[in-house]
Formats: sequence, C-alpha cells, structure tokens
Amino acid sequence: MKRNTLLSALLLAAMGFGLTATGNAQNAKVGSVQIENAYTRATVPGQQVAGGFMKIENKGATDQLVSASSPVAGEVQLHEMAMEGNVMKMRQVKDIPVPAGGAVELKPGGLHLMLMNLKAPLTAGETVPVKLKFAKAGEVEVRLPVNAMGNPGAAHSGAMKH
Repeated sequence: MKRNTLLSALLLAAMGFGLTATGNAQNAKVGSVQIENAYTRATVPGQQVAGGFMKIENKGATDQLVSASSPVAGEVQLHEMAMEGNVMKMRQVKDIPVPAGGAVELKPGGLHLMLMNLKAPLTAGETVPVKLKFAKAGEVEVRLPVNAMGNPGAAHSGAMKH
C-alpha cells in the first residue's frame, strides 16, 4: 500500500475515534483480568484500519497487554493517541500496562487497538474475534461487536500526525 493511501486510511480511522459507542459490548475474563465493554466500529469499503476499544480491569498483580491478533486483520497493533501542541499524534506502543487492582481504558483518542490491513469491511451488527495476550494472565479471546459508524459531525477535526 502506498504511504499516502495508508496515511489517508489511518486519518479516516482516527476521525472515527471521536464518536460515541453504541450497541452491545462484549466481556471476557482470563486469570485476574476482566475485559468489559469491548467494541469496534463499522468501516467503509477500502478502509484498511479500525480501532478496538475496551476496559481492562485487573484484580491481581500488575500485568501488561503485550499483543493482540485477529483473523480479520493482517496485524493488530497496540497504539496510543495524544495531543502534542495542536497536533494529534498516534504511535505504536510495545505494551499497555494494567495496574494491580486497577483498570485501563482503551478508548477513542487514547490507548487503543489498531486493526491493520483489514481483509474485508467491518459491518455493523457483526462481531470481530480478537485474541489478547497478557504477560501474566495469559491469552483470552474477546468478540468485539461492530457498532455503526455514528455521526460524522462528531469526529475529531484537528490535525493528526502518525
């Protein structure tokens, strides 16, 4: 994929990050880690990326989400978005810490999963299987309901650099 096309696809996906979640979310558990409110959003034909969002609660010792995978994507990366000045930047991270007795939220505009090189468009009403791997708790599969794209007027309108 050409660099400009990839950047356009990433921007399109990031624009959807400002939308609110609707529909049914999915829960799962492995060891002391509980996954709640997992979801993704529908994509348009040709869109090669989508975000994955959820709350991860940890009732045990400190852990880390170290990887994720899905049969619907060529690759699933762990990402974070943050404002630096007037520019929204997104970058891949090596892991996502999950504090002991605490929680971390993978949400629009912050930490999230990035499903890359989608094999087909994600359609509202479907579910997407995603395997999460934690350093201590192990692996768990969670099914992300695909929610409708929502109101495009709510999308982030600032600049983004990846």
